[in-house]
Amino acid sequence: MILYRGELRDDRELPVLLKALEKDCLAALEAEPITAEMVVAACDSLARDMAEGQFDHLLRPFLEAFQIPQSQLDAALSLFSRESLERKLRMELGADPAEEDLPHPSFSPIRRERYPLGILLHIAAGNVDGLPAYSVVEGLLAGNINLLKLPSMDHGASILLLHQLVRREPRLRDYVYVFDVPSTDLATLGVLAEIADGIVVWGGDAAVTAARQLAAPNTRLITWGHKLSFAYATAAATDGDLAALARHICLTRQLLCSSCQGIFLDTEDMAAVEVLGERFFALLREENRRHPPADLSLRAKAALHLRTEELEAHESGRRIFRGDGVSVTVAPDSRLELSWLGGNCWVKPLPRRKLLAALKGQKGYLQTAGLLCAPEERQELSALLARAGLVRITEAGEMSRTLSGEAHDGDYPLRAYSRIVEMA
Repeated sequence: MILYRGELRDDRELPVLLKALEKDCLAALEAEPITAEMVVAACDSLARDMAEGQFDHLLRPFLEAFQIPQSQLDAALSLFSRESLERKLRMELGADPAEEDLPHPSFSPIRRERYPLGILLHIAAGNVDGLPAYSVVEGLLAGNINLLKLPSMDHGASILLLHQLVRREPRLRDYVYVFDVPSTDLATLGVLAEIADGIVVWGGDAAVTAARQLAAPNTRLITWGHKLSFAYATAAATDGDLAALARHICLTRQLLCSSCQGIFLDTEDMAAVEVLGERFFALLREENRRHPPADLSLRAKAALHLRTEELEAHESGRRIFRGDGVSVTVAPDSRLELSWLGGNCWVKPLPRRKLLAALKGQKGYLQTAGLLCAPEERQELSALLARAGLVRITEAGEMSRTLSGEAHDGDYPLRAYSRIVEMA
């Protein structure tokens, strides 16, 4: 399905629509621009209607089919509220540059205004339902025309949200275009990339590399790549901290960039690491019983990898606790790595004096650290993790929190989607 100028169109119309796309985008750029208030009002209206149940006939089957908890939907809807979006605009764009001229020693002061980049191509990831739509909303808030390539795993939430959005504010219809094309359709992606002033790519190294090949030298590339997140625990970590972390792992199934992949313990004592691993496994196993099972294919892949690790344990020095669909692997190394996902994490030693050296090699991949420590340790460890490259440091159970105004991977997207024009 395609969303083109406010209308849902059949995928078979793609060749005809592609031929008209650049002309339609240029016409929109020549017309009166949209305002952030238009976007905020439309989003707030949609969020209110969804919260009041007007779309339950569509949402309920969707939530049940993909095992999405109501709390996740509520958190997503909160991002579309007026309060959240206005806070985001204040936090990310700050004062209007037009409010203060730039002095010039020989000429009249230079006026400055913020403008959108122009046309953004969003190449979205499918690990969070509705994220592609929110990426487009961010582009709209900065005033851009948005071309969205849906991810292969999109379940229909994004096109539903964006279709309803432009119905509420018809002036947005020329600023939103959604295409359901596979990543292998390089011809179509090439057309979209050629039109775009900036390419926004969500995904791992392969997605970023592919986007770099699409982007011309004069096209801005904005990457929100896959990241690695972990928990850092000291001897002061409580059962309450660990239980909250277990809940986070079971809720996210470790599929988000902010999901905990494993726990580093502030020690060199492997006996202490094993004690923590066994202690956490018991809590993780108990918590997992309260949640729907992870995706079958995810569980099957994890089971194969874990069985291989068990067979190689005498050489690797790893010890595996597993049962009831979850596992904890105790490992002697201090390497940050992706877990087997779905409720399978690792525990490793990493004394704080070696933390920066161990993590610096992962530059560009680090995102969230959940801290499990005594209150008096938090400031020191937070500063150390920040120096190592982490961009979010949270409580154990808050690693995947969703708050309006938070940065994306250490950057503000609305700034990245804007430019400052100076006029003498």
